[in-house]
Amino acid sequence: MRSQLFVTILSIFLPLFSAAAEPPRVVATTSIVADLVRNVGGDLVQLTSLMGPGIDPHLYRATPSDLEALRSADLILYSGLHLEGKMQDIFDKLSRSKNVAAVTSNLPREQLRTPPEFEGNFDPHVWFDVQLWSQCAAVVRDKLSELLPSAHSTFQQRHDEYVSRLIKLHQDIKQRIQTIPAARRLLITAHDAFGYFGRAYGLEVVGLQGISTATEYGLRDVSRVVDIIVSSKVPAIFVESSVSRKFVTAIQEGVAARGHSVVVGGELYSDALGAEGSGADNYIGTIEHNVRVIVEALS
Repeated sequence: MRSQLFVTILSIFLPLFSAAAEPPRVVATTSIVADLVRNVGGDLVQLTSLMGPGIDPHLYRATPSDLEALRSADLILYSGLHLEGKMQDIFDKLSRSKNVAAVTSNLPREQLRTPPEFEGNFDPHVWFDVQLWSQCAAVVRDKLSELLPSAHSTFQQRHDEYVSRLIKLHQDIKQRIQTIPAARRLLITAHDAFGYFGRAYGLEVVGLQGISTATEYGLRDVSRVVDIIVSSKVPAIFVESSVSRKFVTAIQEGVAARGHSVVVGGELYSDALGAEGSGADNYIGTIEHNVRVIVEALS
């Protein structure tokens, strides 16, 4: 009788203990934000990333399953600065009852780019300045520590180790870009995502589209880029993993009509990480891939 009673009590309370031991549920929007959470949180959190490889966050709309994941999350982390433009209303509504934070929220505003064509908003592509992106890890550390105060020292240690790796990467990039001849340090891509990269590492950056891929390019934009390529004798342009490649044909035809030629230097990862197993399926691997492609094509 006592044995049966013990089994009954155990069956009632064991699920409660298991639920208490379950890692907190963290939802990240982009694969780049998710990678930041993964490096600081590790296996102490249950991480869900809404946007996979090759997904353009500028145009992304939340699916029903995304909304369910957001509603059941203990913490929601997004990039911010209007990168996930079509989801901002969702974040605003959820923030009234949930822990929601942009990882860029504490960045000094004087360090952010304010392109005039972006209607007074900041350029959201801050991860292309590795040193600037490293500052976003502190928001992740602090928010995870609020969820699991007992693990604060672990989050702090992981934060410090990861930031050290990022600062080393930042210095390595500076040295590698300097190997490109000065006259060839001109980076032409589909949209203006690499402004922070150019500012941090000494490249002039030209995008066919504006900051957001939601902005369509026209004949005037094509003509502008063609003029730059021809006048500067640019050897290569670059496609992006999360942006349509249809612009390449228009640029190459325009350049050819002016008696010049330009090749595709390779594919760069802009608004999303690469697929699993690509070597660019984490932030550091993505940045290293981009630097390698750029240096090889422009040197």
